[in-house]
Amino acid sequence: MRTNIIRPFLMAFLILGLFTNWGFFGHETIHEKAVYSLPKEMWPLYKEHIAILIEKSTNPDKRRHFSKKEPPKHYIDLDAFRVNPKTVFPANWDSAKSFLTEDTLWAYGVLPWNIEWVYYDLVEAFDSNDAQAILRLSADLGHYISDACVPLHTTVNYNGQLTNQRGIHGFWESRLPELFAEEYFLYPGQAEYIHNRQEYIWAIIFESFSAKDSVLDLDKKVQEAFADEGTQSISERKGQGVRTQSIEASRAYHEALNGMVERRMRRSIKAVADFWFTAWVDAGQPNLKNLELEKDGETKFFGEKVLEKLWGN
Repeated sequence: MRTNIIRPFLMAFLILGLFTNWGFFGHETIHEKAVYSLPKEMWPLYKEHIAILIEKSTNPDKRRHFSKKEPPKHYIDLDAFRVNPKTVFPANWDSAKSFLTEDTLWAYGVLPWNIEWVYYDLVEAFDSNDAQAILRLSADLGHYISDACVPLHTTVNYNGQLTNQRGIHGFWESRLPELFAEEYFLYPGQAEYIHNRQEYIWAIIFESFSAKDSVLDLDKKVQEAFADEGTQSISERKGQGVRTQSIEASRAYHEALNGMVERRMRRSIKAVADFWFTAWVDAGQPNLKNLELEKDGETKFFGEKVLEKLWGN
């Protein structure tokens, strides 16, 4: 009965929502740039279908509407555990479950472990020569890795809600890149093999966590500096006026961060490319030249059966 009731809603959402471009400039840019860090042996699939990787880079955010377990895959609230994560937090999932219980981990986010889970699925997709699965999982993996590079994905105060700074998440993650990405140098060099994936991703998580205080503190200083004229303005987005941070306040915050957003974006691009490359190597470096998408490729990306499966997860 439950499935029959929700099916019309799911299909309506497919038609009206999922096949439109939601934006998410940061994720799309990171996926695009990561392709050009890959070795040319991977280009026949990744460069040939770069538009799909860019478009599907926001799939995990769209799945939030269907899967109750999806949101915790995007973050880890390190400051919720009341321990020093660098010294006592277990990197291994089974060890972490023994240390804090599985329910606790899901309550405060499973981002670093989820990256490992999706990575294993990607290796399997390479092993199976499944072009659809490779692109879909590469897009997912890139999204989660990019989230790990955002400081506000590592803290309970993820949107400034605890410090009267609501909206800072979108300000840092979306507004600044949209305004200033043309000024960034975003080529991180060639992809490299990752010898210790857990160590690699936790290093990124800790880097992000160590930057969260600066993200919040500098925003407060900008708010104080613009107390008289305010930090908000009306801008046009998709033909409608929306309230957002003014150009002047955005520039002030961007300069106060001293290149942080650019560095984290470049770190994201490098990490995404490194993980894609490592998965390909671990699968035995299969030849990607002859892989083709099936004619119903879009159905596999957004098919009804996929959504039905996600609903219960």
